[in-house]
Amino acid sequence: MAGLFITFEGIDGSGKSTHLKRAVEWLRARGLPICYTKEPGGTPLGEAIRQVFLDPVRESMDGRIEAFLVFASRRANLLEVIEPALAAGRHVLCDRFTDSSRVYQGVGRGLPDGWIDTLDRLATGGKKPDHTLLFDLTPEDAFARGRSATRQARGDVDRIDAEELPFYRQVRDAYLALVHEEPGRFHVIDSGGDAEDTWRQVVDVLSRLLGLPPEEDR
Repeated sequence: MAGLFITFEGIDGSGKSTHLKRAVEWLRARGLPICYTKEPGGTPLGEAIRQVFLDPVRESMDGRIEAFLVFASRRANLLEVIEPALAAGRHVLCDRFTDSSRVYQGVGRGLPDGWIDTLDRLATGGKKPDHTLLFDLTPEDAFARGRSATRQARGDVDRIDAEELPFYRQVRDAYLALVHEEPGRFHVIDSGGDAEDTWRQVVDVLSRLLGLPPEEDR
């Protein structure tokens, strides 16, 4: 039996990556066969592309270049990691997939209508996640988190984090539009509160999707 393909999406600073890594360990501790991957990244080629994509010195990179890069990484990730894991019956938890391209490059960078659809068809054959957890946060809070003193001290403010507030607003609105289009696939996580409140929502959603008993029963 094939595993489920579950993606974690959200505006930068929403906490999705932190909670995804926690979810992977939480599910593995419960004996579920889990594969973790991310985008861009997930393979040696993908990691090399990720370094280029997020490098803050590459300010002149436009939306088309970004799209070519992320879809090249995505195809490698799909062929080498995602599809083999699903076929082997493992559940795949992936940090971003084509939804990110639709909102960041399609809307945020203003690519022409149909561009992302064409690249997605060529690179993935239109592959969609079974379920997507969307970490929702106000653009103002995401903007502040993305440029926090802690992240700056660690040198973790990448090229996307450095975008201005209007870009964050466009991306958040585009994500919510996707939820409206596919309410059955998306599960919205309110990540505006404290980390433990966000985590409880993640546990509730994953428990339902993967047939686990309620957390209080364990």
